[in-house]
Amino acid sequence: MHSKGIPADKALTLLKAGNFEYVNTCANSGNISAAQRLHTAKEGQSPYAIVIACSDSRVVPEVIFSAGIGDLFVIRVAGNVIDDHQLGSIEYAAEHLGCKLVLVLGHTHCGAVNAALAGDSEGYIKYIVEEIQEAIGTETDPYEACHHNVRHSMHIIENSLKIQAVEHDYGVKVMGAIYDIESGKVDFLNDSLRQF
Repeated sequence: MHSKGIPADKALTLLKAGNFEYVNTCANSGNISAAQRLHTAKEGQSPYAIVIACSDSRVVPEVIFSAGIGDLFVIRVAGNVIDDHQLGSIEYAAEHLGCKLVLVLGHTHCGAVNAALAGDSEGYIKYIVEEIQEAIGTETDPYEACHHNVRHSMHIIENSLKIQAVEHDYGVKVMGAIYDIESGKVDFLNDSLRQF
Protein backbone atom coordinates (compact mmCIF):
# COMPACT_ATOMS: atom_id res chain seq x y z
CA MET A 1 0.00 0.00 0.00
CA HIS A 2 1.20 3.47 -0.80
CA SER A 3 2.36 5.21 2.37
CA LYS A 4 1.44 8.84 1.79
CA GLY A 5 -2.34 8.57 2.22
CA ILE A 6 -3.88 10.26 5.23
CA PRO A 7 -6.22 8.33 7.56
CA ALA A 8 -9.84 8.01 6.41
CA ASP A 9 -11.12 9.92 9.45
CA LYS A 10 -8.94 12.93 8.57
CA ALA A 11 -10.03 12.75 4.93
CA LEU A 12 -13.66 12.80 6.05
CA THR A 13 -12.97 15.85 8.22
CA LEU A 14 -11.45 17.63 5.20
CA LEU A 15 -14.50 16.78 3.05
CA LYS A 16 -16.91 18.06 5.70
CA ALA A 17 -14.95 21.27 6.25
CA GLY A 18 -14.72 21.85 2.51
CA ASN A 19 -18.46 21.38 2.05
CA PHE A 20 -19.17 23.73 4.94
CA GLU A 21 -16.98 26.36 3.28
CA TYR A 22 -18.68 25.81 -0.09
CA VAL A 23 -22.16 26.21 1.39
CA ASN A 24 -21.25 29.31 3.41
CA THR A 25 -18.99 31.26 1.03
CA CYS A 26 -18.89 32.26 -2.61
CA ALA A 27 -15.28 31.28 -3.23
CA ASN A 28 -13.37 28.03 -3.50
CA SER A 29 -10.26 27.91 -1.36
CA GLY A 30 -8.87 24.86 -3.16
CA ASN A 31 -5.41 25.37 -4.60
CA ILE A 32 -5.76 25.69 -8.38
CA SER A 33 -2.62 27.78 -8.85
CA ALA A 34 0.03 27.41 -11.52
CA ALA A 35 2.45 26.42 -8.75
CA GLN A 36 0.14 23.57 -7.70
CA ARG A 37 -0.17 22.39 -11.30
CA LEU A 38 3.62 22.33 -11.62
CA HIS A 39 4.03 20.62 -8.24
CA THR A 40 1.63 17.81 -9.08
CA ALA A 41 3.15 17.45 -12.56
CA LYS A 42 6.61 16.96 -11.07
CA GLU A 43 5.81 15.19 -7.80
CA GLY A 44 2.69 13.27 -8.85
CA GLN A 45 -0.69 13.21 -7.22
CA SER A 46 -1.60 12.30 -3.66
CA PRO A 47 -5.35 12.82 -3.31
CA TYR A 48 -6.83 12.43 0.15
CA ALA A 49 -10.10 10.79 -0.96
CA ILE A 50 -11.70 8.85 -3.79
CA VAL A 51 -15.11 10.24 -4.77
CA ILE A 52 -17.47 8.28 -7.01
CA ALA A 53 -20.00 10.82 -8.27
CA CYS A 54 -22.68 11.18 -10.90
CA SER A 55 -21.78 12.77 -14.23
CA ASP A 56 -24.51 15.38 -13.67
CA SER A 57 -23.08 18.81 -14.55
CA ARG A 58 -24.48 20.24 -11.31
CA VAL A 59 -22.40 17.83 -9.22
CA VAL A 60 -18.73 18.86 -9.22
CA PRO A 61 -16.93 17.21 -6.27
CA GLU A 62 -13.91 19.52 -6.37
CA VAL A 63 -16.24 22.50 -5.97
CA ILE A 64 -18.63 20.85 -3.49
CA PHE A 65 -15.69 20.04 -1.19
CA SER A 66 -13.65 23.22 -1.84
CA ALA A 67 -10.81 21.07 -3.17
CA GLY A 68 -7.93 21.96 -5.44
CA ILE A 69 -5.71 20.27 -7.97
CA GLY A 70 -4.54 16.88 -6.73
CA ASP A 71 -6.88 16.76 -3.69
CA LEU A 72 -9.56 14.33 -4.89
CA PHE A 73 -9.50 11.26 -7.13
CA VAL A 74 -12.88 11.65 -8.81
CA ILE A 75 -14.66 8.92 -10.75
CA ARG A 76 -17.78 10.15 -12.53
CA VAL A 77 -20.45 8.04 -14.16
CA ALA A 78 -24.18 8.65 -14.62
CA GLY A 79 -26.06 7.47 -11.55
CA ASN A 80 -22.81 6.86 -9.63
CA VAL A 81 -23.12 3.17 -10.52
CA ILE A 82 -20.23 0.78 -10.05
CA ASP A 83 -18.85 -1.70 -12.56
CA ASP A 84 -15.45 -3.25 -13.21
CA HIS A 85 -14.04 -0.01 -14.64
CA GLN A 86 -14.91 1.99 -11.54
CA LEU A 87 -13.64 -0.81 -9.28
CA GLY A 88 -10.33 -0.81 -11.15
CA SER A 89 -10.04 2.94 -10.69
CA ILE A 90 -10.81 2.65 -6.96
CA GLU A 91 -8.21 -0.10 -6.56
CA TYR A 92 -5.63 2.02 -8.38
CA ALA A 93 -6.22 5.07 -6.19
CA ALA A 94 -6.19 3.02 -2.99
CA GLU A 95 -3.15 0.91 -3.80
CA HIS A 96 -0.96 3.29 -5.78
CA LEU A 97 -1.97 6.74 -4.55
CA GLY A 98 -2.60 5.91 -0.90
CA CYS A 99 -6.25 7.00 -0.70
CA LYS A 100 -7.89 5.59 2.39
CA LEU A 101 -11.41 7.03 2.03
CA VAL A 102 -13.86 6.01 -0.70
CA LEU A 103 -16.98 8.20 -0.86
CA VAL A 104 -19.97 7.26 -3.02
CA LEU A 105 -21.70 10.59 -3.66
CA GLY A 106 -25.29 10.50 -4.88
CA HIS A 107 -27.40 13.62 -5.34
CA THR A 108 -30.95 14.91 -5.31
CA HIS A 109 -32.86 15.33 -8.58
CA CYS A 110 -30.73 12.63 -10.22
CA GLY A 111 -31.80 12.05 -13.82
CA ALA A 112 -30.48 8.49 -13.86
CA VAL A 113 -32.44 7.59 -10.71
CA ASN A 114 -35.54 9.27 -12.14
CA ALA A 115 -35.13 7.26 -15.36
CA ALA A 116 -34.93 4.07 -13.30
CA LEU A 117 -38.07 5.04 -11.39
CA ALA A 118 -39.87 5.75 -14.68
CA GLY A 119 -38.65 2.53 -16.25
CA ASP A 120 -36.88 4.32 -19.12
CA SER A 121 -34.22 2.11 -20.66
CA GLU A 122 -33.39 2.80 -24.27
CA GLY A 123 -29.97 2.48 -25.87
CA TYR A 124 -26.93 2.18 -23.68
CA ILE A 125 -28.59 3.98 -20.77
CA LYS A 126 -30.47 0.74 -20.11
CA TYR A 127 -27.34 -0.67 -18.44
CA ILE A 128 -27.30 2.21 -15.97
CA VAL A 129 -31.06 2.15 -15.46
CA GLU A 130 -31.10 -1.62 -14.86
CA GLU A 131 -28.32 -1.32 -12.26
CA ILE A 132 -30.20 1.44 -10.44
CA GLN A 133 -33.48 -0.49 -10.64
CA GLU A 134 -31.74 -3.42 -8.95
CA ALA A 135 -30.50 -1.02 -6.27
CA ILE A 136 -33.83 0.68 -5.55
CA GLY A 137 -36.11 -2.35 -5.76
CA THR A 138 -39.72 -1.28 -5.15
CA GLU A 139 -38.85 2.15 -3.76
CA THR A 140 -40.88 4.94 -5.40
CA ASP A 141 -39.66 8.03 -3.51
CA PRO A 142 -36.85 9.70 -5.51
CA TYR A 143 -34.92 10.83 -2.41
CA GLU A 144 -35.04 7.39 -0.80
CA ALA A 145 -34.19 5.80 -4.15
CA CYS A 146 -31.00 7.92 -4.24
CA HIS A 147 -30.08 6.58 -0.80
CA HIS A 148 -30.70 2.98 -1.90
CA ASN A 149 -28.59 3.56 -5.00
CA VAL A 150 -25.66 4.93 -2.98
CA ARG A 151 -25.83 2.03 -0.52
CA HIS A 152 -25.95 -0.44 -3.41
CA SER A 153 -22.75 1.03 -4.88
CA MET A 154 -21.12 0.94 -1.44
CA HIS A 155 -22.08 -2.73 -1.13
CA ILE A 156 -20.51 -3.57 -4.50
CA ILE A 157 -17.28 -1.82 -3.52
CA GLU A 158 -17.10 -3.49 -0.12
CA ASN A 159 -17.76 -6.96 -1.50
CA SER A 160 -15.35 -6.66 -4.41
CA LEU A 161 -12.43 -5.57 -2.24
CA LYS A 162 -13.08 -7.82 0.74
CA ILE A 163 -10.40 -10.32 -0.25
CA GLN A 164 -7.80 -7.55 -0.43
CA ALA A 165 -8.82 -6.36 3.02
CA VAL A 166 -8.32 -9.83 4.45
CA GLU A 167 -4.88 -10.11 2.86
CA HIS A 168 -3.73 -6.56 3.57
CA ASP A 169 -5.01 -4.28 6.29
CA TYR A 170 -4.77 -1.04 4.33
CA GLY A 171 -7.12 0.97 6.46
CA VAL A 172 -9.28 1.88 3.45
CA LYS A 173 -12.85 2.83 4.38
CA VAL A 174 -16.02 3.39 2.38
CA MET A 175 -18.81 5.87 3.02
CA GLY A 176 -21.89 7.19 1.27
CA ALA A 177 -23.40 10.66 1.00
CA ILE A 178 -26.13 12.58 -0.78
CA TYR A 179 -25.49 16.05 -2.22
CA ASP A 180 -28.48 18.39 -2.21
CA ILE A 181 -28.20 20.37 -5.45
CA GLU A 182 -30.43 23.13 -4.07
CA SER A 183 -28.77 23.80 -0.70
CA GLY A 184 -25.26 22.67 -1.62
CA LYS A 185 -25.06 20.57 1.54
CA VAL A 186 -23.72 17.04 1.67
CA ASP A 187 -25.58 14.64 3.96
CA PHE A 188 -23.24 11.81 4.96
CA LEU A 189 -25.26 8.61 5.35
CA ASN A 190 -23.44 7.73 8.54
CA ASP A 191 -20.45 9.05 10.38
CA SER A 192 -19.13 5.63 11.26
CA LEU A 193 -16.74 4.71 8.48
CA ARG A 194 -16.97 1.13 7.31
CA GLN A 195 -13.62 -0.51 6.81
CA PHE A 196 -13.17 -3.11 4.09
